[in-house]
Parts: sequence; structure tokens; C-alpha cells
Amino acid sequence: MDVSGGSGQPRSGDDRPAEDAADPTAPATGPTDHRGPGTPAPENTSEQEGSAPPAPRPNGTPTEDGPADTPSGAAQPADGPAGPPSGRERPAAHGTDTPGTPAPGPVEHDQHAPGTPAPGQHHSSAHSGIAKGRPPGPRPKEPGPGGGILMGRPFGVPVYVAPSWFLVAALITWVFGGQLDRVLPELGAARYLVSLFFAVAFYASVLVHELAHTVAAIRFKLPVRRIQLQFFGGVSEIEKEAETPGREFVLAFVGPLLSLVLAGLFYLAMKPVEPGTVPGVLLAGLMISNLIVAIFNFLPGLPLDGGRMLRAVVWKITGKPMSGTIAAAWVGRALAVSVLIGLPLLNSSGVLGDGGTDVGGMDTVTDALLAAILAAIIWTGAGNSLRMARLREHLPELRARTLTRRAVPVENDTPLSEALRRANAAGARALVVVDADGTPVSLVREAAIVGVPEHRRPWVAVSGLAQELTDGMRVSAELAGEDLLDVLRATPATEYLVVEETGEIYGVLSAADVERAFVRAMARPAP
Repeated sequence: MDVSGGSGQPRSGDDRPAEDAADPTAPATGPTDHRGPGTPAPENTSEQEGSAPPAPRPNGTPTEDGPADTPSGAAQPADGPAGPPSGRERPAAHGTDTPGTPAPGPVEHDQHAPGTPAPGQHHSSAHSGIAKGRPPGPRPKEPGPGGGILMGRPFGVPVYVAPSWFLVAALITWVFGGQLDRVLPELGAARYLVSLFFAVAFYASVLVHELAHTVAAIRFKLPVRRIQLQFFGGVSEIEKEAETPGREFVLAFVGPLLSLVLAGLFYLAMKPVEPGTVPGVLLAGLMISNLIVAIFNFLPGLPLDGGRMLRAVVWKITGKPMSGTIAAAWVGRALAVSVLIGLPLLNSSGVLGDGGTDVGGMDTVTDALLAAILAAIIWTGAGNSLRMARLREHLPELRARTLTRRAVPVENDTPLSEALRRANAAGARALVVVDADGTPVSLVREAAIVGVPEHRRPWVAVSGLAQELTDGMRVSAELAGEDLLDVLRATPATEYLVVEETGEIYGVLSAADVERAFVRAMARPAP
């Protein structure tokens, strides 16, 4: 919040941009308003187009000539705190196995392509791995409505089924049902019930794969946001990176290992069962499906589990996580090209089937489409992993102390015009409401100040524009990087009170400033 005194109006001066605190050498990219997130821009501003936007300074150091005027009369923004940056580029949290999800947060741990094996054969690919496609930017603890249908909370982690799963379940039911008609024609229409059971059982196997990642993450004290079953499999969203390459390797390895174990169990269960029966066909299909899930995820390229394992190995050898990410991401891109070209060729040549144009119930065009989808998922996931790694290289630059705006304390009944005058005189850019003992009780919302016309400011008390402080809105000045983002994620708000370890007021941290610094970090190449 920019405040000035002479006229009692907030002003935007010639301070450095907030994000420049993280990158002092980066040039300004254009004017940036200093209102909280969701605040409408005023009709007129004194900033010149192309000039650097104002920004917080360490210790709240005032500018040489004080802030400049921001015109009054801007539309009053809607009340309610706006959250800190979500960072969706969509979470790496621990690694996203669901490629293509941008996003400042959790590591998405695997994505499996649903299999539709013919009795005794399986021609579709399956993919799972630690998802790391989301940036670790602040966001709500619990997924929103877009998470899908909540199915339960094993180990305290919510499991969601995305709407896209029902489309895949219907597709598997139709394809597998057609295959059953050739193997068990006596079933009639009941074959589709058997096929639906297979689709559900296959995704239950995928869930077991994801739970393996989740249990390992919990064992390593890494928070897991959720598990989601979706179009091409499952995703475990792990909020933080593993601290060592050894843990990274174990976290990635346990998923495909469990799929191999499941394949072995289904194989053993097949032994006493007659092959030409419904149980025999189902067990064979589940055995082959889990075997392909395991093999596919062992491929050494991001975003697959094998890519995480390769990353861990290179990280261990070089001592640099970024080197491991680069190596595994480029191998992942090579795999994407191989899948795009090789899968249709293998199907048409009969290596994966009978050599006809109808392999596993899919014609050649369908094979090519499936290959293109898988290749796009792998390619996009590899690129997201590179972006997330680059972001994590810059996260330590996000420091509460650097991004904080200097603040002045004011009493509840202080008129807004007087409070702004004091802030301008002190070179401050934020207002903290204190009680008679000087204890902070609330923060004056920057967006609310912009919405008060200048002629009314002498008659409006700051208490009417303030948001009450909660424990989550008090931030230590020593926080930086992911620790800072975790705290902001836990309590979304437009402003936060920054305090020293002794409890003294250091200043006010604006979520808008953090978001700009976050975006600037994403835009710069890794060192």
C-alpha cells in the first residue's frame, strides 16, 4: 500500500518493483499497481507508462521524495481476503506425474494411463510417476470443487475421482466388453458388467500404486495434499521435494514396485482358475495391466517414476538437483518422441498384437491418437519439471524481510487522512492498527483505502478499513522460500503483519508483492 501525506491520498512513488527485491538486476517490465490482489486499478495514475512500479524496500526504507499520488475515487473492491499467489503454472509439490499441469505447489506423483487389455493381451500404455508440475506457490490446503468426487481419506489423505475418470471407465467398459464377446460369447449383455468391474479394479490397482508413493512421502514427513484418479491414471500431489537423492529414489521406486507386486499376485491367483472363465479373464487382464503400468513407469524420463529415479541418480553423482532434472527431462522428451513414432509402428507390425489393423479393439487411427496423447503428456510433463526446478532454484530469493513494506502504527479512531499523513512523513507504505498498549490488532486494507474518495478521508476512521489480525496473518521476518510460501498458503489474505523474533513490528507484507516476485522468479533462467 502506498500512502502519502500532504493531501492524505495514497500515492505510488518511484520505488523499486517488489520483485526487484528478489532480482535487483532485472529491468522493470512496465507499470504495476500496488493494490492488493483483486483491487481494481484507479482510473488515473501518476505512473508513466513503462516506468518501474513501486515496491517494498528492506526495513521499509522510504524513497527520496516520498510516494507519488494515487488518484482517489477508484471503485471499492469487493471485501474479503484474496489469497497469495497460487503459482499455477499447476504444484510442483513433490513431482507431478501428471504432466501438463502447470502450477506454483504439490508434487504430483504419478499418472497411469488406463489399460484395456484383451484377454491374454494388453496393448494400451499406462503411466505413473511422481508429479512435480506445480510450482510451490500458496494455495488452499484443501482442493476446491475441481478436485472431483471425494472417495475417502486413507492415511488421512483425500482421494478424489475426477469427472474425466468416468469417460475412461466407459471407454474401457466398451472396448473390453467387445473383447469379452469374442472370448466368452455366452455372457451376452452381461459382458459389459464384467468390463465395468475390470475398469474399477484396474483403477483400484492404480490407487494402490499412488498410496505407495503417499505412504513413502508420509514416512519422509512430506505433506501429501491429495490423490486424484483422472483420465490417464492417478496423481499423488506431494507438497515438498525430497531432501536427499536417496529419498527421491525411494519415493519414485515404490510406486512401480507395488504395481509389479500386484501383477505377481494376480498371476498367482490365476493358477488355480480355469483360463476360459470370467475370473480367469479378469485376473489375466489385471495382471497384464499392472505389469504394463510398472514397466511404463520404470522408463527413465520425467515425468515418469523412472525419470524421478534417474534424476535422483544424477543428483547423487553431481550433487546438483538441477542437473538431475535437466538430464531426466531431456530423456523424457526423447521418450515422448519414441512413443509418438514407435507405438503405432509396433502395433501395426504385430509386435504388440496380431499384426492386423484391429489390435486390442482399436484400429490404426486410434493407436496413433493414443500415442499422440501419451507423447504430449510425457513431453509437457518433462517441460513442467524443468520449469519447476528452475523455480525452486529461485525460491530462496523470496524473503519476507526483503519484500516487506514499512508500516506505521495508528489507533482505531485515527482518521484515514491523518493516518496517511503520518505514513508519508515516516516514508512508510502500510498502516497497522494498534490498541492503547501498542499491540497490533488489525491491518488497514490497501484495497479499501483506494476505494475511499479523498474528500471523505478526514471523516473515515482507519478501523472501518482494517482486517482483524489472526495468528496465521503474523509472519516472521526471517521466513524465506518455501517456508514463506507455506505460511502464506495456510492463511490466504491480502496483507500480513511481519514481526521480528522479539515480537516487534517489522512491517506489512502484501500478497501482491509476493506474487509479483514469484512471477519474476519464474521468468528468469536458473543460474
